Amino acid sequence: MADSRDPPPLFNNVDIDQRDYDNEDLFTSAVEDIGVHEDGASETPKLQLSQESPSLDNVQVVKSPPALQGEPLDELEKECGDQFIQVTVTEPQKLGEGMAAYVAYKVITRTNMPIFRKRSFSVMRRFSDFLGLHDKLVEKYLRMGRIIPPAPEKSVIGMTKIKMSNQPEQGSSAEFVEKRRASLERYLNRTAAHPILGIDPDFREFLEADMELPKATNTSALSGAGVMRLFNKVGETVNKITYKMDESDPWFEEKTQQIENLDTQLRKLHANVETLVLHRKDLAVLTSAFAKSAAMLSNCEEHTSLSRALSQLAEVEEKVEALHNEQANADFSVLCELLKDYIALTVAIKEVFHERVKVYQNWQHSQQMLNKKREQKAKLELSGKPDKGNQASVEVVEWEAKVERGQEEFDNISKMIKKEMERFEVSRVKDFKAIIIQYLENLMTHQQQLIKYWEAFLPEAKAIA
Repeated sequence: MADSRDPPPLFNNVDIDQRDYDNEDLFTSAVEDIGVHEDGASETPKLQLSQESPSLDNVQVVKSPPALQGEPLDELEKECGDQFIQVTVTEPQKLGEGMAAYVAYKVITRTNMPIFRKRSFSVMRRFSDFLGLHDKLVEKYLRMGRIIPPAPEKSVIGMTKIKMSNQPEQGSSAEFVEKRRASLERYLNRTAAHPILGIDPDFREFLEADMELPKATNTSALSGAGVMRLFNKVGETVNKITYKMDESDPWFEEKTQQIENLDTQLRKLHANVETLVLHRKDLAVLTSAFAKSAAMLSNCEEHTSLSRALSQLAEVEEKVEALHNEQANADFSVLCELLKDYIALTVAIKEVFHERVKVYQNWQHSQQMLNKKREQKAKLELSGKPDKGNQASVEVVEWEAKVERGQEEFDNISKMIKKEMERFEVSRVKDFKAIIIQYLENLMTHQQQLIKYWEAFLPEAKAIA
């Protein structure tokens, strides 16, 4: 991977593949002023365009930001072996009143990494701070081929309920806040687990700086940046449709298909688990209704032992109802949320793959411009215009350098994506193993408790005489 001694990357595309966030402070931001607030591969894959490129005469080529300064990132990755960062998001609290209200969370960090000033520290952060952090990481690392863990999606409906509620700690508002708190905690820990993102200066500032961060207005759906992001996203979609390349690298061809299949199957499983959770909740409601009916029947039953048995049955059914609710919540928090996270991760991987396509597209543009400049130079030399011929020679040299840097950038992003995918596969298997074990243990615990309830009731049923 390139360090500070390498020439800067050649092109800088607008990040038009970011997800379009809803605005948490939707009604307050509507009145804001609108403003747009690697190592080279051993062999370069040869890729062919499947269609003719449009005219390149008026295409503007801009340089991308230079590579990170300082120590090479490969060396930094190796140094993070036995170090850890554990992040906990807790104590959500509503601040402000009315439509200007928002929820802030306490972010507690524990680490043994010397790059941090303390071993344990905490800060208060609002939801837009999390989105602002994600945008900064995407801007820095997406073009390098890094897979950036996605931040939780915004919810206008959920936040509107919070803003309008006088008691956000109750009812559906409390459930929404708890789900968001858990998703934010998973997002931070997934980012912290990355050997490079976990030591990024912006990430460390987010965890350490005991001050209010500047509001990330670019995450607002109604801000100038939000409007620009919408237009750019439309342009990016058109580019994906109109620009195709025939992938000759078997690894990328295989991985692209694998990610598409994984995304499809994860979405199907996620939908089925959501349905399972809803049915478990329905079962809990019906069990509660059964318990009430049994209790009412026991009150009007004249037979003493039968009345007592019905009363005991009602109590058991109430306990069973609680078990069904606990199991439904466990299904959601353990299994459903993991699937949701990995669906978002597959989208992030697709964004990285498409970034590689854009780098290749820019490289090919430079190659075509170089050919055009060479033709112009040859024509000028034949026409006997030495002054213009000298200028053409300078332009040829410039475009040759751009082609070389474009190829180097393509090689670097290809190699980095392969490295990131290896890490993703290891993490995916590890996460799913842990979650499946946890899910089965929860299921077994609830089933064993259910057996105990019914075994305790059995003598009462046999005592009916």
